[in-house]
Amino acid sequence: MASTKAPWCPVTATVEVIGGRWKPTILFHLKDQPRRFNELRRLVPGITQRMLTLQLRALEQDGIVARTVHNTIPPHVEYAFTRKGWTLGPLLDAMEAWGEKNGPRRRSKVSA
Repeated sequence: MASTKAPWCPVTATVEVIGGRWKPTILFHLKDQPRRFNELRRLVPGITQRMLTLQLRALEQDGIVARTVHNTIPPHVEYAFTRKGWTLGPLLDAMEAWGEKNGPRRRSKVSA
């Protein structure tokens, strides 16, 4: 009986870890500095608190993001890239450059 499982693909493996509607945007905002949860929520318009929590947990499980609880008053939680997460920097930079050059533009009020 022939196997129906697709051969391993490194692009698919990457997309499984960082793909989806929200993860690329979350990662983009973490690439330059650690961020607090509510700061990420403001930077990613449209994401719910629950979805942000789920996405951050998934990134933690994949070893891309680390969660640090600071014992301050009031306590706060911060998210930052792990060593493995930092390796995504060039990929995120390339995606940013491609989007700036080729992504959809905001339509001006004046027709061309």
